[in-house]
Formats: sequence, structure tokens, C-alpha cells
Amino acid sequence: MHSIWIKRLVLVGIVVLLAYRTAGEFGAAGIQNSTAGLEALVKNGITEKISDHVYLIPDQDTRLVPNVGIVVGSTGTLVIDTGLGPVNANTILREVEKVSVGRDLYVVSTHYHPEHASGEAAFPAGAKVFRAKAQQQDIDELGLDTLVRFRSFSPLVRELLAFVRYRNADVIFESEHSLDLGGVHVRLLALGTTHTRGDTMVFVEGDEVLFAGDVVMNQRFLVFSSPEAKVQTWLNVLGRVKNLQPRFIVPSHGASGDGRLIDQQIFYLKTITDLANQYTATANSVEQVLSQITSEVKRLHRGWSGERWVEGAVRAAMDEVR
Repeated sequence: MHSIWIKRLVLVGIVVLLAYRTAGEFGAAGIQNSTAGLEALVKNGITEKISDHVYLIPDQDTRLVPNVGIVVGSTGTLVIDTGLGPVNANTILREVEKVSVGRDLYVVSTHYHPEHASGEAAFPAGAKVFRAKAQQQDIDELGLDTLVRFRSFSPLVRELLAFVRYRNADVIFESEHSLDLGGVHVRLLALGTTHTRGDTMVFVEGDEVLFAGDVVMNQRFLVFSSPEAKVQTWLNVLGRVKNLQPRFIVPSHGASGDGRLIDQQIFYLKTITDLANQYTATANSVEQVLSQITSEVKRLHRGWSGERWVEGAVRAAMDEVR
């Protein structure tokens, strides 16, 4: 049994080394769009301090890598998102060791997608995993199929997720849970179905830092990946986190920003709703209305990334106004 695991780890190492070699030969721009490149690897040694108690391992716009948060108190440390599988989890743990001062270790994922949650299984047995009830539902009903789908993305991802299963949670909460890390107070917030049913945000009080998951993005179109997602629910959630008055917002992917990121997304979703109300009153077909609204939204938000996700948001808005 041990020899099998050794062989698997050696194979992972070979794939990772080949990925780094490819990066050197073709450059970062080519790798970002390559299924054989470094798209799934959290980077070493780039951790930055963004407030008195909060550190960030930025994704650097790398595909299948989340922005990883590390919140440090005098007695404990909270890690937010854990990367794809044990290789990335170990990278994160090495960065945690550099900044942590307390002995207790806590983990939370912004949602169940493997680049955010599958590294949890490689954290020490003593680490305590917190999970929203709705996120647990996502894992129970969708987790296995999602892992299988992700493994098909590339040979590197397949090796990173080899034998990976979701870890059991130590604490499951309904919509909010407070955590004291020793002088640093954190609120875990699961406020409703948005990107997924179990989207979880983390607000660090005092530091006024919000880890927003895929709920608030920076000039990126929101992804309505859950069939249960509704525009009005998303707007309600954005209104609630806006009331927290975060000074610094870290999306799960892409560049961080300030509270204006929430205003950007509120304007985007309200624009879609207004257009849906306007166009669905015409005699045009559903597909014509969908095309008209999608084109108009892209024009108004020129320069935003993820245009392929606009249609899903427009469909959700049209369903709500009909």
C-alpha cells in the first residue's frame, strides 16, 4: 500500500515539474491558456499582508487557483480556501507556518468547487473545518460528480485530485458562525444561494476585510452556476454585505478591491433586471430578448471578463420577471 502511494506522489511531482518546465519555455501568457500548464498550482512565497491580521496568497489570475486567505490571531489561525488537493494544501500550510502564532488551526471554504475545498482533506487531523449547511448539501449531492468533471480538465488536475474526497466538517452552521482567533473576531456568512447554494463569505471584524468568494467579483461577470440562483436573492445578499462596510474585498478569483466592488455588481444585476422588465413586455421571442439584453449588458460593461456567463444571469432575470 505504501509503495502505491509513493508511486502516486512521484507521478504528481513529475507532472508538476513538467508544468514548470512548460512555463519556462512558453511564458506566463501561454501557460494561462494551456491545459498542460501551471493553471492549478498555488504559488510559493508570494504571501502578502493586507491588514493587521490578514494575509493573502493571491491567485495572480491563474486558472483553477483561488485567492487564499490566512487570518491570524493570538490563539488560532483561519485558512480560507485550500486549493486543488494535497499538493496545493501543503503549499498553503507552509505559508501558514510562516505567519501563524497560535496553535489552533481552522479551515473554511467559500464554496464546494474543488479548487476551493478539495485541499481540506490534506490539512492536519487537528484542524477544525467549518462548513455552511447549504455547502454540505452541495457536497453531498454534487461533490462526487464535480470531482470527476474536474479530473477531466488536464493530466495535471487529474493527478492533483487523485484519490481526493471531501473532508468531513467539524462544525456545520446554518447561516452565520462567529469565531474568535484570540483577539481577532471573524464572522462566517452563508446568506443565500448565489454562485452556489452554499456560498460562504468571511468578514474579519476590526480589519474590515471581506473574503467574498464568487459572490463579489472585480470587473468579472457573476456566474449563476446553481439552477436555484436568483438575481433578487443575489441583490439581497450584496445589500447585506454592503452594510458591513468592508474596507478591503478579496474575491475568490482575480484582483482585490474596496467596497466599490459591491456597488459594481449591484449596478450590473439591477441593469439586467431593468432590461428584463423592459424587453419581456415586447412581442419579441424569448431568444430575441435574451440576445438583446445580453448584447446590451456586454456593451455597458465593456472590459469585464467572463462574458460567457452573462447569458446565465440574463436567463435568471427573465425567469423572475415573467
